[in-house]
Amino acid sequence: MRMLLSFGSLFLAVLLMQLSTGGVGPLDAISGLALQFSTAQVGLLGSAHFVGFFIGCWWAPRLMGNVGHSRAFAAFTAAGAIGLLSHMLVVDPYAWALMRIASGICVAGSYTVIEAWLQAKLTNKTRGRMMGTYRIVDMGGSLAAQMMISVLEPASYVSYNILALLCCASLFPLTLTKVRQPETPEAPRLRPGLALACSPLATFGVVAAALSSATFRMIGPVYGQQVGLQLDQIAYFLSAFVLGGALAQYPVGWLSDRYDRRHVLIGLSVAAVISCGVTAFSHGLSTNGIMVTAFFFGLTTFPIYSVSAAHAHDFADSSQRVELSAALMFWYAIGAIAAPLVASKLMQAFGPYSMFLMIAVAHVALVVFGLRRMNARPTKSDRTSYVWTPRTTFQIGRLTRHKRDED
Repeated sequence: MRMLLSFGSLFLAVLLMQLSTGGVGPLDAISGLALQFSTAQVGLLGSAHFVGFFIGCWWAPRLMGNVGHSRAFAAFTAAGAIGLLSHMLVVDPYAWALMRIASGICVAGSYTVIEAWLQAKLTNKTRGRMMGTYRIVDMGGSLAAQMMISVLEPASYVSYNILALLCCASLFPLTLTKVRQPETPEAPRLRPGLALACSPLATFGVVAAALSSATFRMIGPVYGQQVGLQLDQIAYFLSAFVLGGALAQYPVGWLSDRYDRRHVLIGLSVAAVISCGVTAFSHGLSTNGIMVTAFFFGLTTFPIYSVSAAHAHDFADSSQRVELSAALMFWYAIGAIAAPLVASKLMQAFGPYSMFLMIAVAHVALVVFGLRRMNARPTKSDRTSYVWTPRTTFQIGRLTRHKRDED
């Protein structure tokens, strides 16, 4: 208990930040539609978020080196709060895109500080328990953030003000803690080619994961509204996706550690194609039916990033793990920047179900490429362990490095 309390300020900051930044995506989508933004313009907001996310991942370690952890966290939190509070001052989709870049920088920067702080304080004895707690707090905050959409009024200054207050509240745990801030970690070099060198299949897998997750999180509310869901039902719809992904982590991890990861990755993609096909071609589903399809979509697509990351790390050594995590995050960001904008344009042209058809095509391509890669080289016999990998910052490679090397 004493150990848990010593990390309490970090976990409370994670929870508050997740409640704030996890809610802005769906709120922006619903608010944009209420303000007569086009579907493509709503997609632009999602893409802008991941532009900011990538900037934050790259910039945060360097800013920490200049001003320290607490000041860097305060700067990123301020950027997020400004982005949130500015929404109802300038009601324009392109201005909102700039605000979403600020929110994306806040997400990546704040999590970089928190994960770097965790990395500095964890030991081999505490790493497993604290990473497990970190997962629970992160996923719990994400679920709660989706449910907040049912009570936040679209296009309302009050709604954005509530999210901004939560963002500002995340400052208290880290800035007021008596725990001394750690030494500044060395910023990883960004070498995108390292991921391709270790595993082309894993690189393709994280891009497919981005197409699935980023599209659903950013454009899912638009889909929900177009198929007739009410505001509170859209909140349950998004939560079903996150819940499915959370529940899939342990069984998928168990399978991934015992069988060829490529089989697991291909199996997940086949299941994702089936899930997308059922959703796209089963018009007129009941509300419960839509919730079930969202749950299975999360169940089949959410673990793909972690399985892909584990497969890539099988072909890396200890000295490469942090830079490999950064490279995988780079490819995820590339897919996530493109996905919401492309999906929104397809939905605007062909209707809501085209979103799932686009995702299905990506997973069909992943299955085909996976089968080809299985003939290119055998899998590794001495593999790393499966580690649930939140797509937060480049620093996650430091947190999981010792876990992979020990096992």
